[in-house]
Amino acid sequence: MRLVHSHCTGVFSNRIAIRNAIAQLTKICTSHLTPELKIRLITPESYLWKCKPEECPFVDPFWAFYWAGGQAVTRYILDNTAVFSGSNVLDVGSGCGASAIAAVKAGARNVFANDIDRVACEAISINAYLNAVKVHIVNHNILARSKKINNMDILIVGDMFYDTEFGLTMLTWLLDQKKCSRILIGDPGRHGLIHAGVSLHLKLLAEYQLLDLTVMENNGFKTSSVWELL
Repeated sequence: MRLVHSHCTGVFSNRIAIRNAIAQLTKICTSHLTPELKIRLITPESYLWKCKPEECPFVDPFWAFYWAGGQAVTRYILDNTAVFSGSNVLDVGSGCGASAIAAVKAGARNVFANDIDRVACEAISINAYLNAVKVHIVNHNILARSKKINNMDILIVGDMFYDTEFGLTMLTWLLDQKKCSRILIGDPGRHGLIHAGVSLHLKLLAEYQLLDLTVMENNGFKTSSVWELL
């Protein structure tokens, strides 16, 4: 899901094998803040929910969970389509691709879903197909490139402030990008957002109550918020 780890593809030799495994080992889920979207996830009914790490064919399958920040910012997109209509949108660390999918449904002109995990990129493609939309998938670490992201009206950042060190890296990059783009952040209030000093640069746009399963998956966070970087 995220941009800091370098993921391999486990036992998979090609895209078809990856896509087949995703289809077999995840469930199509609508039990989240955006029930109008169908997303393939690891759920309590999935074999992978209880299996040991060494039994999982995926390496760090963050893309198979719909994290609290992603749910909040995706809900915001669907509820505020006028903000995104006609825009060029980049979803950074896209994971399952929900925010990118929502941006397409909101009428964005071009939507790019970025993730360094090759398996996540296949999951994004599958989920986009499930929701009858097309997104452009970018499979590299855009934070490692010094150049600004050009021609993007809006950057979406969900659940990327998961620790203080990377939070500082992300904030530095985003402050540079905001000269050209509007930046929306989805997060339930993790320490990476608070202790990296990010909150000093934020304006609260919306806050949402999380469903019980999401609370359990996100260490007890009961709400998640959408912020704009100022």
